[in-house]
Amino acid sequence: MEAPGLELPLQQTILGRTLPHMTSDVNEVSGKSFDYIVVGGGTAGCPLAATLSEKFSVLLVERGSSPYGNPLVLETKNYGLSLLQTDKYTSVAQSFISNDGVPNLRGRVLGGSSAINGGFYSRASEDFVQKVGWDKEVVMGAYQWVESRIVFKPELTPWQYVAEFSFLEAGIFPYNGFSLEHIEGTKVGGSVFDGWGRRHTSADLLEAGNPNNITVLLNATVKNVIFREKGNRNETTARGIRFIKSDGNSSQTYDAYLNQPENSCSWGDVILAAGALGSPQILLLSGIGPQKHLKKFNIQLAADLKGVGKGMKDNPGIALLADSKPKNFPPEPPKVVGIADHFKIIIEAGILPISLNATVMPIAAKLAFPESEGKLELNSTDPRENPSVTFNYLAKEKDWARCVKLGQLLERVVRSESIAFFLGLERKNELMSTEDELRKLCKKNVRTFYHYHGGCSVGSVVDKDYRVYGVKGLRVVDGSTFLESPGTNPMATLLMLGRYQGIKILEDRN
Repeated sequence: MEAPGLELPLQQTILGRTLPHMTSDVNEVSGKSFDYIVVGGGTAGCPLAATLSEKFSVLLVERGSSPYGNPLVLETKNYGLSLLQTDKYTSVAQSFISNDGVPNLRGRVLGGSSAINGGFYSRASEDFVQKVGWDKEVVMGAYQWVESRIVFKPELTPWQYVAEFSFLEAGIFPYNGFSLEHIEGTKVGGSVFDGWGRRHTSADLLEAGNPNNITVLLNATVKNVIFREKGNRNETTARGIRFIKSDGNSSQTYDAYLNQPENSCSWGDVILAAGALGSPQILLLSGIGPQKHLKKFNIQLAADLKGVGKGMKDNPGIALLADSKPKNFPPEPPKVVGIADHFKIIIEAGILPISLNATVMPIAAKLAFPESEGKLELNSTDPRENPSVTFNYLAKEKDWARCVKLGQLLERVVRSESIAFFLGLERKNELMSTEDELRKLCKKNVRTFYHYHGGCSVGSVVDKDYRVYGVKGLRVVDGSTFLESPGTNPMATLLMLGRYQGIKILEDRN
């Protein structure tokens, strides 16, 4: 309880949640200073901001709007509809087409991709955690912090039981039941959809922070990082951010700054958590990247970092329809996964809308460790525009060979007795496709699984503490730092990463 006469804290109660103060009024933030500035209120950004707010003031800047009160985001029955309704500046999903010609999407809402994806929650493998050099105990604590707040054991629908049986029929063993671990075989994973049909996004994790220490600025797009003028030590140091309104009507810029205590070693950071497209794009717009590319756009060089935008990867996927005819089943996120071929193939089944009253039933699989990679570059100096990105799907022969194996597995699943019985179809007994036919299928039908990553990789753009090389006070904490996509779906590990890095930063400050 507040003492009489004291001003109530700036916080909001939405759907019974005590959330930090949220505003779309740029003037409330313009010219102000904070201990930390987190750019991107997405899957990693929200848990990061919540954790830092335990001790420090945090500005969280999100280019999209709030998910609260939006039934397209929050209700399971509307799963997938937000992906169909996209526009240039305001939709919760922003569409882009890579230079490979493959349509794709990125989150543009508080909660990021966790507000528009299938909600499937599964941790990274122990191998992954070891490879990236994280502290195993802190990782486990961070996963559990997330799971206790927004992750649920799902009830399987009839279609998910059918998916489970069809994966087992196709030989994806053993059966592991419900598990959050990344283990080979068929399993039921966690979900951010609860038993009442509501989605919980990373935005809900803001509730776990100190709401009086967080300001959330919505519908504002960061244009670039502001640097201090170089002093005697000739260091490039982040001082704040420059941002514009996301609506496309104005290009007027506004600034927000980091607090500058006299003891300079206790300064906070600007932390980019804008995703695998957003973070490398902001670095380039800030003058951090390959000098030759920045020169084309007359951007003043702050640090010649050749790795920015390099190593872009997207897991190539193929989907086959369980039934070629559209249905009117309600949309349904995947809750069962098959992990096959020594973790190299991930397979899931959901029900996706193709319009307001028709759905399809894709069985979709992805290659977990593609060797092919591409790059990201600027298209323009407007941060609201998508950057130019190429993933070079299946450019390497090894990826082709694995795609053929993936196609064979998909065919076995789609032709299973379980699916035929469920849909009342005659089981197809025709010959399986030849290797040549499967290669053509891969080439013609390659699609995204929306698990793209890279562009600010650890070791080339950021160090093991996620600090940008050659710049003080600037970090990147999101999927752009990954060399591979962890687990079956990266969401769990991105949620964990935000919490993990927040804890590490707090420990360093102590």
